[in-house]
Amino acid sequence: MKVLVINAGSSSLKYQLYDMTDESVLAKGLVERIGMDSSILTHKPTGKQEVTEVSEILEHTTAIRKVLANLTDKEHGVIASINEINAVGHRVVHGGESFKESALVTTEAKTEIRRLFDLAPLHNPAALLGILAAESNMPGVPQTVIFDTAFHSTMPEKAYLYAIPRVLYSKYKIRRYGFHGTSHDYVSKAAAEFVGRPLEELKIITCHIGNGASLTAVDGGISVDTSMGMTPLEGLMMGTRSGDIDPAIVPYVMNKEELTHGEVNSMLNKHSGMLAISGISSDMREIIEGYEKGEPNASLAFEMYEYRLRKYIGAYTAALNGADIIVFTAGVGENASLLREKVLRNLSYLGIELDEEANKVRSGDPRRISTASSKVQVLVVPTNEELVIARDTYRIVQGING
Repeated sequence: MKVLVINAGSSSLKYQLYDMTDESVLAKGLVERIGMDSSILTHKPTGKQEVTEVSEILEHTTAIRKVLANLTDKEHGVIASINEINAVGHRVVHGGESFKESALVTTEAKTEIRRLFDLAPLHNPAALLGILAAESNMPGVPQTVIFDTAFHSTMPEKAYLYAIPRVLYSKYKIRRYGFHGTSHDYVSKAAAEFVGRPLEELKIITCHIGNGASLTAVDGGISVDTSMGMTPLEGLMMGTRSGDIDPAIVPYVMNKEELTHGEVNSMLNKHSGMLAISGISSDMREIIEGYEKGEPNASLAFEMYEYRLRKYIGAYTAALNGADIIVFTAGVGENASLLREKVLRNLSYLGIELDEEANKVRSGDPRRISTASSKVQVLVVPTNEELVIARDTYRIVQGING
């Protein structure tokens, strides 16, 4: 079975085509600047030369049509016909309480995704555009939706409810949902496989650290708590997001600066975090460069980031009543060895012993960065959210085909 994985944004569309016989990637690519006359399609067929095309792509239906044209092109294509694509899997950020697992795309599912627009106004509308565009270009091909929130649907009430009037949850479903679920799911399973122990026996803290960042406490393969909340703004300090703040700051600043709801939302999501503190960048690589040069603001941003990350790891160790494994993943988690070192040096009370040389190694494979005698094993596991989507799509479609 060949599965096309699509991650649609408001002006972009990422894709990967998998051959599920061996879970190999036949091709992947990105369409940028959808809605403009200078859109860019970058197509990367495995084993062949990368192709870049600049053209007018005004909406997602055209974007997918061009993706399919590249996948079937005689020179740089990887399949002879779009009929070889047996299923399409879509990443959808927010499933609310309606979707506790991946699902087949149906009329009812599309209606529910549209109803959840309020919970993810930047992401769910774009995902639905991708679904409708794929349906238009590949009528009759089964499609699935895989939700960032689904892995966290196992959180107990004590973890997901906010201490606000219960009626707000009853009426509007205001609660913590969590995100990056496909990543946390993938790396927790990969970590158990790496250490050769049953997932059901392990207490794992997964650290998905990228420009957006979240931690999850995974107990026996089940998410019991996660740092992001009703939206991806809660939790850790991030590249441009504030993370946890005193909520009273919002009305106070709105009153003092005469800000609108839109302006304060933009401030907290796009102009806060490391960007705000460093005054330089939201990119951890530039922050670390400034830190190593002794630049005061970059150093403060790095120290705040490390401190808050470490606090959450400590909190989730308490929530789990111990930890067997800590996993670092995503762009920063996989590549920022200095950040990992600082965090782990300050968690020595847990019996963590860092293997300095192993921590410095750069590799695309899962690896251990703690010593053999460390009481908590620490791993770096490259995430693969697209593969999770492909696997779930394969499972669901195989189920309906018998």
